[in-house]
Amino acid sequence: MSVIEAPGRTTVFGRGGQGRGAAAVLLRYALSLGVGLLIWQLLAVSYGPSLVASPLQTLDSAVDLAKDGRLFDSVIASSRRILIGWGLGVVIGAPLGLLMGRVKIIRQLMDPYIEFFRFIPPIAFVTLAIVWLGLGEASKVVLIFYTSVFIVTISTIAGVLAIPEDKLRAAGSLGANRRQVLKWVVLPASVPSIVTGARLAMGNSFLTIVSAEIVAANVGLGALIWQSRNFGRIDWVFVGIITLGILGFLFDRVLRIVASRVLARYSVKL
Repeated sequence: MSVIEAPGRTTVFGRGGQGRGAAAVLLRYALSLGVGLLIWQLLAVSYGPSLVASPLQTLDSAVDLAKDGRLFDSVIASSRRILIGWGLGVVIGAPLGLLMGRVKIIRQLMDPYIEFFRFIPPIAFVTLAIVWLGLGEASKVVLIFYTSVFIVTISTIAGVLAIPEDKLRAAGSLGANRRQVLKWVVLPASVPSIVTGARLAMGNSFLTIVSAEIVAANVGLGALIWQSRNFGRIDWVFVGIITLGILGFLFDRVLRIVASRVLARYSVKL
């Protein structure tokens, strides 16, 4: 605990102050959530259950779907596909971005393909993915990989190109070879950009999983939303959408916590 003295008063900062700060943050979150639920309820009352399921109706449906195991199976299936496809995108996209950022001729050769394919949405390849890879897990994973790898690659390239040239020259003048410059200068300076690209790619993975599962899956949150539409269950649609949002929030939060702690020495602050 620290004490700051000023003329006529003494201010104490310690665990009590930190506790009050945390309580204030939780209070703001609760207030924001309450306002959101109120607006949701007003919309449900205004438009009726056939168009907007109320919070209570959505909660009851979520409980029913959880009891019969459908919601849990959907969450597991979608999470597995997202993590595998996104993970492959990061593992391949980061080294590719480092290589393209450091070697100009490789960047010039690869750049037209990167710029061409990154503007084609994954849903355009759904039919081809099914024809080439079938209705199994591979088609969904490949589509998520496709939507992730370009984002990570471009973000990594931007991080590499943003490194000051004098910093690279200083390392070379001290006797560092290209491999050492990459390891001790380029990679540490690019880590924040890689993490940012990974977070953006995670968001795009959630966008892609819905379209992929709608077309080529019987289990998953996207499939649940599509099947709910076919049965006219608006409440199930709301359950699927809200579950996607919660799942994405949790995934991003875990990624931020892990990156901030594991990569703190690389100035990763999220």
